[in-house]
Formats: sequence, C-alpha cells, structure tokens
Amino acid sequence: MQTTEINGFLIDNFNQYSLDTKATQGICPWSDEHRKPENRKKKCSSYDWERGLGTCHNCNKTYQLHTYKRKGDSEKNYIRPDSLETNKPVGSKIIDWFKSRGISQKTLKDLNVSEGSEYMPQTNKKENAIKFNYMIGGELINIKYRDGRKNFKLYKGAEKIFYNIDNIVGYNDCYIVEGEMDVLSFYEAGIPNVVSVPNGATLNSNNLDYLDNCIDYFDNKEKIILAVDNDEAGQALQQELIRRLGAEVCYIIDFEDCKDANEYLLKHGKENFLSCISKGKPVPLENVTTFKDIETEITDFVQHGFKPGYQVGLKNFDKIFSTYTGQFITVTGIPSSGKSDFVDQMVVGYNVNYKWKTAFASPENAPTYLHAHKLMRKVWQDMPTPGDINTTQWNKVAEHINDNFFFIDMERYTLESVLKKGAELVKRKGIKCLVIDPFNKIRDVDCKTEDVNRYTMEYLTKIEVFAKKFDVLVFIVAHPTKMYRDKDGKLEEPNMYNIKGGGEWYDASYHGILVHRNYEEKTVKAKVLKVKFQNLGENGAEAHFKWEPKSGCFIPHEINKDVIDIMPWD
Repeated sequence: MQTTEINGFLIDNFNQYSLDTKATQGICPWSDEHRKPENRKKKCSSYDWERGLGTCHNCNKTYQLHTYKRKGDSEKNYIRPDSLETNKPVGSKIIDWFKSRGISQKTLKDLNVSEGSEYMPQTNKKENAIKFNYMIGGELINIKYRDGRKNFKLYKGAEKIFYNIDNIVGYNDCYIVEGEMDVLSFYEAGIPNVVSVPNGATLNSNNLDYLDNCIDYFDNKEKIILAVDNDEAGQALQQELIRRLGAEVCYIIDFEDCKDANEYLLKHGKENFLSCISKGKPVPLENVTTFKDIETEITDFVQHGFKPGYQVGLKNFDKIFSTYTGQFITVTGIPSSGKSDFVDQMVVGYNVNYKWKTAFASPENAPTYLHAHKLMRKVWQDMPTPGDINTTQWNKVAEHINDNFFFIDMERYTLESVLKKGAELVKRKGIKCLVIDPFNKIRDVDCKTEDVNRYTMEYLTKIEVFAKKFDVLVFIVAHPTKMYRDKDGKLEEPNMYNIKGGGEWYDASYHGILVHRNYEEKTVKAKVLKVKFQNLGENGAEAHFKWEPKSGCFIPHEINKDVIDIMPWD
C-alpha cells in the first residue's frame, strides 16, 4: 500500500474529520457537544489546509486536520528532484496573484519561485502548482508545491531543509519564519537573511529533522529572531526552536494584530513592517528576573502602594482578611465546624464580586448533586422548592452554577490528577479558584517519603507552583489531628500546628483561617490565623456569623447584639 506524504509528513488519515476540503470555514468537530442544539450547525471554525490545522473560535481549540505517522531512520536515503523542475518561470496569473500579496516579480525570480504541473494527493490529479525551490549551494534539494486550492506537499523522499538557507550565510543574525510567503515578504522589505521551516507547525510533533540537517548554518549566530505565527501550533514551534537553538541567542517578534509576516506587510506597509521586526525582544531567561521585567509593577507600587486584596463580600470578614491570586489558603477547624460551607461562601462571594469561576475537588462533599444544591442556595439566597423547578429564577440560577462552578469527580483522587485537571479547567473554563477538600483524601502519590513534615512540604510546594503558574487562588481544607479539651471538657480551638505536618503548614501557607462553631450561642466565627502580607489582614482577628438555614449563608453577626438581618451579597 502506497503511503501518502503531504508537506513532508507521512499521512495516516487525511482529513480525519471528513470536512469540506474546499472550505476555509465550517463546523468544529470538537465543540458540537458543548453548543446549544440550535447553534451546532453554525460555522465556528477556520480550516488552514496549508498547515493542516483547524481553529475553533467557540471552544478556542486548535486541532490537527490530519493524523500523521512518524518517519523512521529508513527515510534517510534522500531523493533529489530533477533540476529541470526549476526551469519554468511563473506565468502572468501567478505573478498577479503574488502582486496582490505584496510580492514583486523580482523577488520571485531572486528566490527561485517557478510553476508547473504536479500530482496532488489531496485532489488525486495533476494540478498547476507554484513551486518553491529549496536550494543549497545552487543545488536543488527539495520542492514545495502549492496549488490554487491551497493544497500543498513536499517532494516525496527529498531531504527537508530550511527554505532560502543559502541567504543566511555570512550574516551574524537571521530570521526564522513559518512559511515561504513570509520569506518572500521579508525579502520584499529588504531583509534577505530569512529562512522558513519547510512544513509549518503541528500540535503533536517536535521532530525538527530539517534543523538537524541544517544545524551548522546556525552555529555562531549572535541573534536568531523567531517570527512564527501567533497561534498555538506556532508558539509550540517557537518553544522547541528556543530549546534547540538556545534561549540566549533567540529573540521573538510579535506581529501584534496580524497572523504572520505577509499579513502584516499587506496591512501596515513596508515601513511599519521594518519597524515591527526591529522590535524583537530577547527570550526571558528562565528563573531570572531583571529590573526591566518588573519596572511597570515597581512604578505602580511607588505611585500607589500595595494593591488592595480581593474581598469576599462579608463586611465584617472583609475588614480583617483579603487575598491575592497565585496563593493558597489553608482552612482548618474541628469536624462539623462549617469549614467546607464557609469556603463555599467565600468562592461564591468572589464570583459575585469578580466573576471568578471555581473548581472543586471535594471527595467529602459527595454526592455531587448535594454540593451543587448548597451552592444553588447560596447564589439564590433561598431554599428552592418543588414549585420553583423550571421557573425563570430556577433556570437563571441553574445556568449560573453550570457556567461558574465545576466539580472534579474521580474514582481515585490524587494530587497529581487534581492539579492536571485544574490546569485543563484553567485553559478550557478560565477558573480562578481551586478547592481541595480535604487534603488528606487527595494524596500525593509521587511523594515516597515516610517523613510527615517532608511529605507536607512537597505537597504544599506543588500546590504553590500550580497557583503561581496559573494565577489561581487555591483553598486547602485541612482537618486537625491533634485536638485538646479545656478544664471544662470543651474542645479547644485548633490552629495550623494541630494539622498533621505541624509547623510546615504555618510556614508554607500564604494564609490560614480557622472556622469554629459555638454550639451554645449558635454562632460561627472565622479567625485569621495567618496572612502573608500585613496589608491583607490582621493575624488573630475574628469575624462572627449566624448561619441562615434556608440559604445556607453566613450572616454577619455582632456578639451580644441582634443578628444583622440582611444577606451577605445585598
């Protein structure tokens, strides 16, 4: 069986979703299940057949139009195209088409662009095609074919190299772009030292065999400026090129409101194009911050001081506690004290105030429908009745819960699986809060130590890394293991040192909150055990509440005074 090869990739399944290959827009094969029935036939996706990529503007997913096979070592016996392939110059129709893209006939001649008839596997017949001829030292190494329908392929079995590779010889710097049209655009603007990868960028491949074949050309380059496409696949290619070529020599160009170099040249003109590519920024050194990297933040701090922390919307609690994102809060208290319920109210408050979405990994809140019901009451500020089902208010609240709160349901919870799912929910749903409730039911299986303190520190470090990376506020509900009674036999208030792992909790946590119930007075208090920065709260300060049974809300309460009979979000 003959293997189909397109653009230098071996195709396992061409057009795997059976889309219309003549169309550039259509339906996303991934988003149907997430769309309302009346919207499922609406065009929401763009097809880039040249690069084999689809992009959905509804679910923000980029996907491969084809599936690929990986080439093995047997493909190293390269075939050279017939040099006569380059002899036919482009005709008037093709010249006019390139002119419409801002490319002159002189540029086409200088960069060995020709035309001719070629069999295209996408159409299963010969087509008149543009030929981008890949040369080294004047010898023809490979050919990129492109027909009028934007189908493309490389010469089967030929060595993959960079397009225009000869023109970077003798320069201390060079540019790398993602397509031949971008090379022509740079050349048209007076920049000859530019190369293109031969087969674009894919989501699933970091096999840059063309770089292996041309690596000597990049030795001793003082600057390598990357000007790839502003999409997911392009950025993945950029990161791999940086990894391979070295961050210390790589610079990045941002084409701002344009997809690539050719679009920018057409939209903004030669002068602005040259200005844009002159603004390439060096790749930030990993784990190193310079003054210039944070100068904006420093200037803002000098002018305005500390930024105010985010508040829940409980007036008495907001006076003693606030927070930033990219941190985690440890919430503790004796069993049945209201820890989980108070955390629920906090995230509902953040949602009301800042539109933050939350994901819950809460094994103890099972079954999930009861947890969702609790949130529904807090949002509704009332207890739904059978008569409320399918009313306008019911549907409004139900849709709000559906769009803003997500429940991670697993047969076996691990810290690794929860953080992985949390990362997915950041990308797909934009969550800003993650609740781990309780920590002892969500184990760190990768940590093999028997040392409790070390285990705790590794656990909290992984959460801190996640919170910082994704700018998420993480709640960790942690039960105390050491509880003591006073002289009257009452359970004393626990602190963070009563959690298994002891002092590691206090040392590592950004914030600590105690939730403690007074059964005699039927009140609940929230006590600040720790705040990372003094501007965010007051250590040891307390806020007192009455619990309202219909709504499940905590209502601010003053000791020895009547309850304040208003809901917290009013």
